[in-house]
Amino acid sequence: MDLLPEILNRYSVYKFREEPVPSDALERILEAGRLAPSAKNRQPWRFVVVRDPLLRQKMQEAAYNEPGVGQASALIAVCSTNIDYRMPNGQLSYPIDLSMCAAFMTLQAVREGLGTCINATFNEDEVRDLLTVPYSMRVVLLLVVGFPAETPTVEHNRLPLARLVSHEHW
Repeated sequence: MDLLPEILNRYSVYKFREEPVPSDALERILEAGRLAPSAKNRQPWRFVVVRDPLLRQKMQEAAYNEPGVGQASALIAVCSTNIDYRMPNGQLSYPIDLSMCAAFMTLQAVREGLGTCINATFNEDEVRDLLTVPYSMRVVLLLVVGFPAETPTVEHNRLPLARLVSHEHW
């Protein structure tokens, strides 16, 4: 199985059609997140799926009126249940764990023919209150999911691999 087509076809979507995300596709996206790796297999994530149009509108307001948050037919609030665990290298694990989780979900969404945007620009307290997320948890990001309103040419403006990789030393 080749995963590079999904990676090459992924782009951040900022305008969505109102067409609902099929429930079976959404389940597979959530399953991809569930299967992501995490530090010590702690699986510190919980997902709150938002499909209700009125709640999505309130979420858009909490996301500083980012239009895609209200336009997309599904939002997935990716939350951490373990905000204190530090890995032996001193790094907090939840930002890394939840980023991996969101990446897996994003690639599955591409496979489903859907577009996504990872949104971390929101008022966390407002989102937490809207979704009744316990205060012992963090809402780390919103995965905005839906059918793209436009199909742009995917342009990967990335540095060449030779400039990014060294072997055996810096």
